[in-house]
Amino acid sequence: MISPRDPHVPWMLRYIDRPLALLFLFDIVVVVAYVYFEQRWLALPNLPLSIGGGALGVILGFRNHVGYARWWEARTLWGRIVNYSRCVGRQAVAYSSVADQPQDRGLIRDTRRRIVYHQLAYVNALRCQLRGQDPWPELGPFLSKEEIDSLRGEKNVAAEIQRRMALLIQDGCRRGWLDAIQLGLLDSGLTELANAQGGCERIKHTPMPRHYDYFIRFFIQVYCVVLPFGMVANLGLLTPIGSSLLGFGFLALESIGRDLEHPFDNSVHDVAMTSMCRTIEINLKQYLGESDLPAPIEPVRGVLW
Repeated sequence: MISPRDPHVPWMLRYIDRPLALLFLFDIVVVVAYVYFEQRWLALPNLPLSIGGGALGVILGFRNHVGYARWWEARTLWGRIVNYSRCVGRQAVAYSSVADQPQDRGLIRDTRRRIVYHQLAYVNALRCQLRGQDPWPELGPFLSKEEIDSLRGEKNVAAEIQRRMALLIQDGCRRGWLDAIQLGLLDSGLTELANAQGGCERIKHTPMPRHYDYFIRFFIQVYCVVLPFGMVANLGLLTPIGSSLLGFGFLALESIGRDLEHPFDNSVHDVAMTSMCRTIEINLKQYLGESDLPAPIEPVRGVLW
């Protein structure tokens, strides 16, 4: 997730450097042909650039709104994952009673830790699945080697980790460490996590229609190509500047909308899942009373992962 304090103009230019450079070179060719080789037929001042630009602006605004809605829904779903991870961790630590079962004190504490660490493994596995990354290095701090090896054949590692966590909670209820109400609350938290995971997977596996994306990009390219023909009669040698500035706006908006459509593509435009997983880790380890806590994730060159 990009999180600069101030607009970074050089970075914005690099964002669309190639199409903008091609547009600028094309503008120069048109201006040279018109001014120095007197190719007057290149001047088309009656082109409806203002009408076309207005229509494209409306279309781009609608498309970017849809793209941002997808990105914001992804961020909202991960906000729910953060909240319910805290709830499940807090309930697992607070509800399992050590005082009532002194002979099982060590086993209860170990089960608490396993539930919390399974939750940490779950969010990190889900993050890796959504980004298409290998989850096994990320699970090492939370699961034993035997547990990781037993997960390698699973199609949905995060869902399997959650199933095993549910079995740990059920076993605690069977042993008398949790009552039926507490079991229901913990199961409700796991259900909410599963619902949020399903929402993330829906966004990941349901891209925008390609023809919708293609035609918008095509019309922007056509508009940028005709810009110098409509400007050269009035701007003359300044045409490359005026055309490139106007083209930059349309090209940048089109690229931004396209990037926002994919909040789980492991790019700088991603939802900051790594940072949120680290926040969950810090919070849940605090619930366990651990003092060796990892540091929060900081932005790297204006990008928070």
